[in-house]
Amino acid sequence: MAKTVQDIIKMIQENDIKMVDFKMVDVNGQFRHVTIPAKNFSEKTMKNGIGFDASNYGYAVVEKSDMVFIPDPDTATIDPFCQIPTLSMTGNAMIIDNPENRPLAQYPRNIVLAAEQYLKDSGIADTMLILPEFEFYLFDEIGWDVSPNSIGVSLDAQQAHWNTAAEGTGCVVPKQKNYHIVKPYDVSYEARSEMCMLIDEAGIKLNYHHPEVGAAGQFEIEPELGKMSEMADATMMIKYIIHNTAKKYGMSATFMPKPVMGEAGNGMHVHMLLLKDGQPVFSKDGGYANLSEEAHYFMGGLLKHIASLCALTNPSTNSFKRLVPGFEAPVTVGYATSNRSAVIRIPAYAKAPELRRFELRNPDATCNPYFCYAAILMAGIDGIKNKIDPHANGWGPYDMNLFHLSDEEKAKLKHLPTSLEQALDALEADHDYLTAGGVFPESLLENFIKTKREECRQLAAIPHPAEFDRYYNL
Repeated sequence: MAKTVQDIIKMIQENDIKMVDFKMVDVNGQFRHVTIPAKNFSEKTMKNGIGFDASNYGYAVVEKSDMVFIPDPDTATIDPFCQIPTLSMTGNAMIIDNPENRPLAQYPRNIVLAAEQYLKDSGIADTMLILPEFEFYLFDEIGWDVSPNSIGVSLDAQQAHWNTAAEGTGCVVPKQKNYHIVKPYDVSYEARSEMCMLIDEAGIKLNYHHPEVGAAGQFEIEPELGKMSEMADATMMIKYIIHNTAKKYGMSATFMPKPVMGEAGNGMHVHMLLLKDGQPVFSKDGGYANLSEEAHYFMGGLLKHIASLCALTNPSTNSFKRLVPGFEAPVTVGYATSNRSAVIRIPAYAKAPELRRFELRNPDATCNPYFCYAAILMAGIDGIKNKIDPHANGWGPYDMNLFHLSDEEKAKLKHLPTSLEQALDALEADHDYLTAGGVFPESLLENFIKTKREECRQLAAIPHPAEFDRYYNL
């Protein structure tokens, strides 16, 4: 049931709330916040909002940069990490107009809402459900230095395989053997269980948590399927809870796609399905993997636009250090059942008609989740509207391990971009499916590409420690 202003005031009174915190999202998909005393919260707060400077959030707006943030009462939750009782809300950014405000089109939450409306207007479906898998590392120690006379990173995890001589109790996990490992090797179990309890208290339903493959402290938390816009908000909250709980336990959490050389990277696989009037759109008995034509066309749209999608789903230079063969990360443009080497995997265990779906395996959590999820939906809608058949286009199904093909056979396949620069080139050339219906503003994409190209340029100019290893004595 939707919350009202009176519901929020009641929450403040019943929980002796002293502060009300408004969490906003910048262009990179990070929370920023403004806090007011709870005694100042009123109906006017919800109507008039909180002023902020959008240019400092990375939005290159044509209008004046002064914007107003309107809280969404349905997102109200008590922040468990504040010693002073604090109620937290996120919401939408608006342009200050007379007589009424209008949504800031570049604001991430407004974009995902616009994508949902575009889906409804298309008549294809009225709801998109998604399930992102959150992979992350927990480190006991982390430090880095990027200066003229020192470039390097140092990290450690108690159970990491390199600690065999120093750990002291023998509870060390062999390299790449951490998957579902049990106690005493699973040393962060309590921390992750608390993360899950806090996520549940925030109103986000979970399936499970478990150790992942990377022996240097890699783990996964998986929520239940949820409405796309709600799951975008949930993604922000899940990351917030994981980061802050890790700190409480004296650890540091990272969603960085490839933080450890030679270990599995962190992905954020996104499962998806469509509903119309409560009925599954992707299900059809007898089709390949019991999926409908619409499901195949949706996959076709994803595969056609996958290179440009990567700029939004994998928007860091580090993202492409994960998308390499040998670590269950996808590198091939294609689809298949139960095949982790293809960029789209159809889970064989999702047999019930209402659960039949597929997952896009390339995204990672350095993305802005609102941009990522909205872009995935827009690519899929384009596939359905234009009846893009993935099989007819030679994108599968690939029911074999693509990593084990010969070099000659691999050369025939289409591959994901190998760098952020390549993905940005693709986005620059292929983004009409994103701007359809005015969902993604052209100005946002132009600013995003410009900013990310400068990021690539700066990082490319920094010497890498491995370059000293290779070239110093030549």
